[in-house]
Amino acid sequence: MEYQQGQDREQLSLYATCLDDMIPGENSVRLIDQFVNLLDLSKMGFQTIATQGRPPYDPADLLKLFIYGYMNRMRSSRRLEKEAYRNIEVIWLIKNLKPDHNTIARFRKENPKAI
Repeated sequence: MEYQQGQDREQLSLYATCLDDMIPGENSVRLIDQFVNLLDLSKMGFQTIATQGRPPYDPADLLKLFIYGYMNRMRSSRRLEKEAYRNIEVIWLIKNLKPDHNTIARFRKENPKAI
């Protein structure tokens, strides 16, 4: 019996589409993105997480990730970190940023009232 064959995993390929084309127009991540972009986060009390090395993450991006997690029953900062590497919706939502679980947890801890 003949089966459908998948692609060879070692075959190089280029995607003919951009990341924005991979997310349908009615997807909930687009709503999250528009909603957070309309907010004035500084008036709401969100603080930028200070770091000693590289520049901090934008609180808007971390809030988007946080809202996505709540909408999809993912409250764990470690789970959200994992999704940032493998979930195409999260990759689109936070513009291919990869915050680690400590950054996500610290954002949640330092902005409880604003959230």
